[in-house]
Amino acid sequence: MTSSRRRPFCLSVAALVLLTVAGCSSTDAAASITVPSPPPDQAPLCRALHKELPESVAGQDRNDPEPASELTAGWGDAAIVLRCGVPRPERMSDPQAKAVEADGVNWMLEQDAEGPRFTTTYRRTYVEVTLEKRYAHDVTPLAELADAVKKTVPARLEVP
Repeated sequence: MTSSRRRPFCLSVAALVLLTVAGCSSTDAAASITVPSPPPDQAPLCRALHKELPESVAGQDRNDPEPASELTAGWGDAAIVLRCGVPRPERMSDPQAKAVEADGVNWMLEQDAEGPRFTTTYRRTYVEVTLEKRYAHDVTPLAELADAVKKTVPARLEVP
């Protein structure tokens, strides 16, 4: 039996660098952070993730955004922002969506006005990481978050 579902195409790090160089835009570190509202069965996963997140990522110290929430985290002056329990991005249904793998976690790439946005794929809840322009060419932040994601947000192979 042949499956008609298509999974996002995984890019090599070099291809990701070229893609992000072509589509990067400036960022505004003062942007407000919207706290997600995950379904009740996903909120505990996000709380567990929050407890496992590192104190520094890519050389940036933990500096959680306002309003304070167990569903969000940040490093630097909004250089790296994580939101857990976000809705499934519409773009994830696109068979041409671009993705990257970082230390065992798959992330879909979307270009946003403030820089690249990465969202986990095939996990029980969606984790989103936005990067400031200076990290747009580097998957190090995603790799440094991978252990916490793998430990607390189980993989889900089926597509919702």
